Amino acid sequence: MRRAELVQQMNSEQEAWEGLLGQIGEDRMEEPGVAGSWSIKDIVAHLTAWRRRTVGRLESVANGQPEPAHEWPADLHDDDEINAWFHARDRDKSVGEVLDESRRVFQQLVSAIQKLPDDALDDPARFPWMEGAPVTGATLFGHFHDEHEADMRAYLSRQPATS
Repeated sequence: MRRAELVQQMNSEQEAWEGLLGQIGEDRMEEPGVAGSWSIKDIVAHLTAWRRRTVGRLESVANGQPEPAHEWPADLHDDDEINAWFHARDRDKSVGEVLDESRRVFQQLVSAIQKLPDDALDDPARFPWMEGAPVTGATLFGHFHDEHEADMRAYLSRQPATS
């Protein structure tokens, strides 16, 4: 995988993501019940929190440093506990703040990819958290596709069309 191809995939994924958010509309992003009690805003903040972790990991590879410490308290180990911590931290942010942060972290992700050594993308051992999966746009957006996209699209399908 060449860096330019990966950045192109990332931009394509981001364009589709922004398109989905645009269809939903900011005025509906705080309505609960999209995924359990979570709103679209909650999902966006959740995905951004985990993407920030990926940025740190990629930057550590780019800089030849060990993987950085995670931002959540050390006594949290289970994904559900960590997700609850992220949610509690981010729930009072406005929709605008959450969307701005999401876009900023995406740009940081692209920047981190651009800083990787030329040979890194061809060496899965450089990315142990990927468990052997190649670093592609699809894998970097995989959590969204696997865990949240269906809920977001189902929510959207239940809504009246916006003008």
